[in-house]
Amino acid sequence: MSIEQAKLNTKAVLRNDKIVETIIKIVSFISFALIILIFVFVFKEAVPLFFKAMAPKTAAAAPIEQETYGEEVTGKLEDIKSNNASKTAATVEDAAQSLLSLGNKEWQPVSSNPQYGLAPLLWGSLKVTVISLLIATPISVLASLFTVVFAPKKLREFIKPAIELLAGFPSVVIGFFALVTIATFSQGVFGYQSRLNAFVGGLAMAIAVAPIIFTVTEDALNAIPKFMSEASLALGATKWQTAIHVLLPAATPGIFAAMLLGFGRAFGETMIVIMATGNASLNSLSIFDSVRTMSATIGAEMAEVVFGDIHYHILFLLGSILFILTFALNAVAEFYVRQRLMKRFKGS
Repeated sequence: MSIEQAKLNTKAVLRNDKIVETIIKIVSFISFALIILIFVFVFKEAVPLFFKAMAPKTAAAAPIEQETYGEEVTGKLEDIKSNNASKTAATVEDAAQSLLSLGNKEWQPVSSNPQYGLAPLLWGSLKVTVISLLIATPISVLASLFTVVFAPKKLREFIKPAIELLAGFPSVVIGFFALVTIATFSQGVFGYQSRLNAFVGGLAMAIAVAPIIFTVTEDALNAIPKFMSEASLALGATKWQTAIHVLLPAATPGIFAAMLLGFGRAFGETMIVIMATGNASLNSLSIFDSVRTMSATIGAEMAEVVFGDIHYHILFLLGSILFILTFALNAVAEFYVRQRLMKRFKGS
C-alpha cells in the first residue's frame, strides 16, 4: 500500500469517526432536550396550584363604563358580578385548604372536604420499593456471582439471555400474574386478611427489578481485572472465598449503581402497583396491609379529574415530587457516595 493510499484511508476513517460523533451528539442533545421538556411540562401544570392559593380572595376589577338599560338589567349585572367574585373567593380558599392538607395523613380527593395528604402515598411508594429491593438485590447479586464465577460456559450462555428476557415482560403481565397467582399463594401461606398488599406488590416488583440488578452487577463483576481473582486463587483461596472476599467488594460501586437503577424502576412503576397493592392509602407499618403509591395514584386518577381543577394540579405535583426525589437520589449517589467508593477501592 502506498503512502498516498494510506493517507486517504486515514482521512476516510477520521471522516467516518466525525460523522458517528456528530450523530451521537445529536441523539444526546435530543434526549436531553426531551427530558427538559418533560420537566417543564410537569412543573408548569403543578405551579398554578400555588398561584391560585396565593391569589387575593376578591378580584378588584377595573371599573367599566356601561350604559344603563333599566333597573332590572342593572340588577342582573350586579348579581353576575357578585357570583363571579364569590366563585373566585371560593376557588382561592379551596386551593389554600388543599395546600394545607398536603401534610395530612389521609388521601380523600373526592369528598365534601377533600384531603390531599401526601404522607400515605409517599410511605406506600417507599414501602413497596424497599420490599422489592430487599428481595431482588440478594437474589440478583448471587445469581450474577454464580454466572460469572461458577457456571460453566454453556450454562452461562443460557442463564444471561433468560434473565434478561424477563426484563422485556410488560408490566401489566407481571401485575396480572401477581393479582392471580402470587396474591393467592402468599395469602394461603401467611394467612393475612388483605389479599392485595405491600408484600404482594413488592414480590411482583422484585420480578421486574431483578433483571436490571442482575445485568448491571454482572457487568461490574466482569469488569474486575483477572489478576485479582488469579492472585487470590494462587494464595490458596477457594472460589467461594475469592468471590465473597475479593470480587464482591471490588464490584461494590457497580452493585450500588444497580440498586439505584432498581430503586428508580420500582419507585416509578405504575401498572404493577395498581394491580397488586390494593390501592388503599394507609400509614400502617405492616407489610401485609394495602398501600397506595404516588405513581398508582397518578395513573388511576388522572383520567377522571377535571382539566385545570385543584385535584388535577395536585396530581402533577405528585409527578414533580417523583422527578425531584429520583433526581436528588441519583445526584447524591453519583457525586458523593459513588465517588467515595471509587476512592476507597483505588486506595486514595
